[in-house]
Amino acid sequence: MPEKVLLAPPEHVMVRCENLVKIYKTDEIEVMALQGLDLTVERGELMGIVGSSGSGKSTLLNMLGGLDKPSAGTIFVNGKDLLKFGDKELIAYMRDTVGFVWQNNARNLIPYLTAVQNVELPMLLKGVQNRRKRAEELLDMVGLSARKNSLLGQMSGGEQQRVAIAIALSNNPSLLLADEPTGAVDTKTAALVLDVFKRLNRELGVTIIIVTHDVNLSKSIDRVVSIRDGKTSTEMIRKRSLSDIASLDDLSEMKDEPAGEELAVLDRAGRLQLPKEYLSALGIKGGDKVKVELEDNGIVIRTRSSTVPPPDRAE
Repeated sequence: MPEKVLLAPPEHVMVRCENLVKIYKTDEIEVMALQGLDLTVERGELMGIVGSSGSGKSTLLNMLGGLDKPSAGTIFVNGKDLLKFGDKELIAYMRDTVGFVWQNNARNLIPYLTAVQNVELPMLLKGVQNRRKRAEELLDMVGLSARKNSLLGQMSGGEQQRVAIAIALSNNPSLLLADEPTGAVDTKTAALVLDVFKRLNRELGVTIIIVTHDVNLSKSIDRVVSIRDGKTSTEMIRKRSLSDIASLDDLSEMKDEPAGEELAVLDRAGRLQLPKEYLSALGIKGGDKVKVELEDNGIVIRTRSSTVPPPDRAE
C-alpha cells in the first residue's frame, strides 16, 4: 500500500496533534502516558492545559518542544511535521521555532550570570548581533529593566521566572511553552507571571501554551483544555474574551461573572469522557452497560434499569 500523505494544517493553525499515543516501557512495567490525544491550537492563541499529576500534560509539552516523540500519532507545529525531522532539523526547530519556560529555574538560568547576561546567552550561541540591546528590550518587556545587572541570588522567585521568560523569547520563537511556570511561587506572584504572558501574547502575537495543575487558570485565560487519562476531556472557554477587555475597570467587572462554558470533547473515534460526578450520581461504573438514545436534539444516557431520563444531557 502507498504511504499515507499527511496534509499540513491551514495557516491559522499553529499546533495540530492527532491521535497521540505515548508508551513508556521498562523491564518490569509499561505505562501509557497518552491514549489517543487530539489538540488544535490557533496561531497567536494563549491557552492553558490543566490536569492532575500523571495525566499526560507534561508528556505532551515535551513532544511539542521536540524533547520527546510519540509512540503513534502526528504532530504539526508551524506547518511542519515534527516526526519527519532529522537531528539537524530538530536542533534548528528547538533553537528557532520554540521557546521553553520551566518550573525549575535551574533549567532556565545560570546563577553566576546577571539577568541581562542570562538573556544574552542564547543569542551569543546563535551569533546574533546587538545582543545587549535586544536583551535589555526583553527585560523591559517583562518589567525587569531595573534588575538587569542583578545576580539571580539577589532576585525573588517571581523575578527569576520573568528572566526565564525573557530568555525563552530571546530567539523570537513562534511558539512559547511554559511547564508549570507558576508552580514555585505564591498566588500574588503567579498572577504577575500570568500577566506577563498575557501582555507578551497581546503585544508580540506569540502563541503560548501554559501547562499547569492549577485549575484557577480558567479565570485568567480564554481557553483551557483539561487532560484526563492521556486524552483531552473538556475545554473551558471564557464567555468574554480577555482580548476584548478595554480597561482594568472592565476586568474588575468580570470578577463576579461565571468563568466560562465547559464543553466535553468528542474525539475522532466518537469517544466521550463523562465527568465522574455524573457517573457517580447515576451509580454507573467503568465497564457498565448504559442506554444511549437521541431525544429532543440531544443525547440521553440512561442506566439499563432507568425509565426516567437523567437531568443532565449532552447537547
